[in-house]
Amino acid sequence: MEEIKHCRDSLVIKTSLVLPPDTNNIGTMFGGKLMAYIDDVAAISAMRHARSTVVTASTDSVDFLHPIHEGNAVCLESFVTYTGRTSMEVIVKVIAEDLVTGDRNLCVISFLTFVAINEQGKPMPVPNLVPETEMEINLNESAKQRAQIRKKRREDTQFIASTFGVKLPWTDQSNPGLYKDEQKH
Repeated sequence: MEEIKHCRDSLVIKTSLVLPPDTNNIGTMFGGKLMAYIDDVAAISAMRHARSTVVTASTDSVDFLHPIHEGNAVCLESFVTYTGRTSMEVIVKVIAEDLVTGDRNLCVISFLTFVAINEQGKPMPVPNLVPETEMEINLNESAKQRAQIRKKRREDTQFIASTFGVKLPWTDQSNPGLYKDEQKH
């Protein structure tokens, strides 16, 4: 019998206070800091589901909807929304709360994909997912569309990567005028 799990089995909630070192010059949270939090909670959700080590296959989207200000509490919630044979899609919702006024804003929605790996670093099967709530069912059903978009984006990225190559730009003899100004310094 195949193992099944529910979305709630992978739920992760992390709350942090946004302090001055977490912010940029306009007093809002650094996007990179928040993205690290997002990857962290999403990985924990994926590991809870797979009960194995996971690797981030892609950060599919990070949509910033509202700024997060210094002094806010930032709360991240994540859970697995869809599973393939070895992969898992995870959603992360980020809410900021002004702890003085109580105002709350939905600030980020993000989707990430993880692959479960075994001790040899090879992909391994993950339990099937059974969504229960209307929201979980909608996210699960729409995941196939996101997977198609992800696949197309990956193909596009691989094509672009093949045109870049790995030569250092200042040694690229195919375009001797490239970086000419930098070569003078």
